[in-house]
Amino acid sequence: MLDIKLLREDPQRICENLVHRNVRPFSDLKGSDWAARSVERLVELDARYRRLLAEAEDNNRQQNENSAAMQQVARLAKADQPAARLPLIQTGARLKVKGKELDSETASVKNERDEAWRRVPNLTHPDSPRGHTDEHNVVVRTVGSPRDFEAEGLTPRDHLEIAEELALVDFPSGAKVAGQKFYYLKNEAVLLDMALQRFALEIARKHGFTLHTTPDLARHDILAGLGFNPRGESTQVYSVENTDLCLVGTAEITLGGMLADEILEESRLPILLAGLSHCFRTEAGAAGKESRGLYRVHQFTKVELFAFTTDNADDSEAMHRRLLAIEEEIFSALEIPYQVLDMAAGDLANPAYRKFDIEGWMPGRAKYGELTSTSNCTDYQARRLNIRFRPDSTDGKKQKPRTVHMLNGTAVATSRALVAILENNQQADGSVTIPSVLQAFCGFDRISPRGPGQ
Repeated sequence: MLDIKLLREDPQRICENLVHRNVRPFSDLKGSDWAARSVERLVELDARYRRLLAEAEDNNRQQNENSAAMQQVARLAKADQPAARLPLIQTGARLKVKGKELDSETASVKNERDEAWRRVPNLTHPDSPRGHTDEHNVVVRTVGSPRDFEAEGLTPRDHLEIAEELALVDFPSGAKVAGQKFYYLKNEAVLLDMALQRFALEIARKHGFTLHTTPDLARHDILAGLGFNPRGESTQVYSVENTDLCLVGTAEITLGGMLADEILEESRLPILLAGLSHCFRTEAGAAGKESRGLYRVHQFTKVELFAFTTDNADDSEAMHRRLLAIEEEIFSALEIPYQVLDMAAGDLANPAYRKFDIEGWMPGRAKYGELTSTSNCTDYQARRLNIRFRPDSTDGKKQKPRTVHMLNGTAVATSRALVAILENNQQADGSVTIPSVLQAFCGFDRISPRGPGQ
């Protein structure tokens, strides 16, 4: 979440950002001035909390003074003590009752304010496009040219048709065992999936990332700290009944949560982590031709990149460019034509300050589809997770801890990478060629049609 000081010092900035992001902290506020009234309500909640806090502190002061007066009474002659003690006892009892009431009301109002404040999104990078739809995303660059299937006399098929013909996937069995949008990978697809994982991990290690396999589960408070909603109708998260655990939708959650409540020395930064995990998403409401097959599923495997930097904007923005460059390196090596998008403010998740997507060319749909993304979340997630660093001392004095910046990026989501590889490398004889960088990892250079019964 944002620093609450920003609400007190520059509420207009919060108002403008709510409009840019089209995020409504209070669903009951309608009309064209919803953003201004949202900020007014937030300011009112904060002011009420601060008033109650001041009252509680004043009540505590009075209790301390009353206790001090009681100690003075104890020094009086015994005959004089009862008359002097009685009003102090009565005052103390009254202050105690009032203190409990104020503490309860203060905690209640603070919870109400914080719950609303957590729904306020991160600020938005000044260069991020403004707008709320896909049309407002800006293509930064296009790399590679889509293959000209027409010149080859071929009509490109989509990945699901290819995969079923080559016996690489089994969706009916997945649906029987686990439900719709679950699947089995089979035969060469298993090895190709593992080759993508290994290739991405090697790239990450080359760039200085410490490799991890991460838990597939995380606690509710870790998800909430990263900005994911583990509850409610709109959640994309699977929760485990009778526990405070959820299945993770990305290793961003488990990597980001590793350093919760820690204070790091500045000399340790940046910290670069790579995580291999399964990912689980309910994908509520996802349907249609573009979501079929492996493109949008409930479970997949992903290699995630994660970075912790100082709170210097130059540091985190340089790291953001670095994560994007690594993602581009991977898909350039896989020889997938792609485009880089600077995502519009209204298309950003609440934690993201800026986000770039890589969309790969998918011949089966004759358009680009999302493969990876990378986000700079600045200090938004770190403040909730209480991850800080202590700046290096320049004068021998211990420096006050500051909140780190946190960034994430997908090295490869294997299911979508499989979509792009199968569709871009399909051949006239029904086979699929394997990108050269993966051949050493999977042990073959082509997946060929099978004979009867194979």
